[in-house]
Amino acid sequence: MHDDSESPEAEPTVLVEVRPGVAVALGEVAPQLAAELGLDPLAWGLVSADDRTRMAAALASIGSTAAASGTLASAFAGAQGMYRLSDATRAYLSAGGALAAKDGARLGAVFSGGRIVHQARLIPMTTASAAQVAAALGPALGMVALQMMLGQVARLARTGIALTGEVLTTMRHGQWAELTALVDTVDRAVGRARELASVTTTEWEKIAAKEDVLRKQRETYRLNVGEHVRQLGRLDTGERRRYLETNAKAIIFDAHALLSSLKAWTGYQSLHALRARAAGREDADEARLVGIIERETGEELDSALADTTTLVSSLTRELRIIAELPGRTTLPLMTKRKDTRKARLTSVQLLEAIQPLADALRPPVPPLEAPGVVCAPTSLDTGRYLRILRWLLEDGETLRVLGIDAPARIGALLDGAKEKVAPTRDMAAARNLVAVTDRRILTARTNTFLGQGEIARDIPIDRVRYVRAPAARDGNGRAVIDLITSEDTLRWHFDSDTDDGEVAALAAVLAESMNIPDDERARLRRPLGPPPEVGAGAGSVAEGAV
Repeated sequence: MHDDSESPEAEPTVLVEVRPGVAVALGEVAPQLAAELGLDPLAWGLVSADDRTRMAAALASIGSTAAASGTLASAFAGAQGMYRLSDATRAYLSAGGALAAKDGARLGAVFSGGRIVHQARLIPMTTASAAQVAAALGPALGMVALQMMLGQVARLARTGIALTGEVLTTMRHGQWAELTALVDTVDRAVGRARELASVTTTEWEKIAAKEDVLRKQRETYRLNVGEHVRQLGRLDTGERRRYLETNAKAIIFDAHALLSSLKAWTGYQSLHALRARAAGREDADEARLVGIIERETGEELDSALADTTTLVSSLTRELRIIAELPGRTTLPLMTKRKDTRKARLTSVQLLEAIQPLADALRPPVPPLEAPGVVCAPTSLDTGRYLRILRWLLEDGETLRVLGIDAPARIGALLDGAKEKVAPTRDMAAARNLVAVTDRRILTARTNTFLGQGEIARDIPIDRVRYVRAPAARDGNGRAVIDLITSEDTLRWHFDSDTDDGEVAALAAVLAESMNIPDDERARLRRPLGPPPEVGAGAGSVAEGAV
């Protein structure tokens, strides 16, 4: 993105944001410019030619006001296309600095050979322009919104989920056949409506007769997905894992079926709105109905996609963790199979089946980099831990510290208890993983973590009460950190070759969260029992005293 003066060779295009994330182009958008600005073309679809003409006239007026410049006159010849703004482009507009400001708009340009070959004025949506656009375009914007929704759910339903024999059992083949037949019927009706720019009476009567069946399909799979989400919400970590593994095939089927039913339902609602839009030119109530259909469809779609995203993300994370665990060779859903190799292959197939949808609903998190603080032996391979932790962290969660402690050897423990060391028992005790994020402290036995991907403790960072890190090392030359939370007292020992600076940094990160809430402080100050009676025996202690 560059800031430069306009050149005669570069005729500007005006892009007016008519809805959050959607812009209409007044003037041609060259492919290079679309790539530079992150513009994703949207089909006009069910937006009629008449509405496009009205839109062009209204937006030209708004564009002329926002980007007052005589050189832009030719850009307002008509609405040439509709585009989805990428998250990056919207961030540019929101930040106000990434795109150069010129004449009240944002300027984006593509350079070639030292000269501007394509440029655009991006006019962001503001409260004033939103109200102006809504007043000028009315129901036409409702059709734009429905076209966006239909495009969104259609793309998700086309993500290439492989409903192979592993997912489509004999029982589900019938369900899938019924749903796909319904989806195809609506798709054909939408295609004809786009070609005719209207919904004929015979076409509408045929589709309207299927409203109850469409609603039933949508509700069936919405309830199925919702029940999966509710089950996951009430289970602990181990139970969640078993549920996801046992129900993996059902989850994949229900998620994809819900998207397909939503696509059919949104297509039906778009046809209904287009029918009302045509009647609305003579009936004000029909015109207002377009807005109601848009609002209700948007609410239904948002709710269903939120549940689907939660469910698919949970299953995908579980399958990805399994893929990282050498000790996990089978899945409960494969318990009837004796061929371990076939069980492993099926778990990989399930991940391949759902991953395209998971990535479309929520982009995968990038590989986890080693944090700035690593308290561990210098020879430790952190990569194995990071590959699993990547899928256990929540969205937006940041890993700040990774540590591997060095518990006392069994022989040394016996020495402390019996003043005697048994050399044959002088073996290393199981180590512990310590991972500190900006939200939580996660601990786990390293062998269990690497073999099963399981976390032993998940402590919210706001429960830290006190951190102690003695300057002197213990008798075995290990650094020590004590952590006191509202429920537990933990002690970690770190190998003698662990850098003192890294241990101090871990203690400092934990100390940032030291806090005793007022209600806990009040309880600590409150007497625990009545004072001892005068004259009580010297050896007596009042009940409850500390």
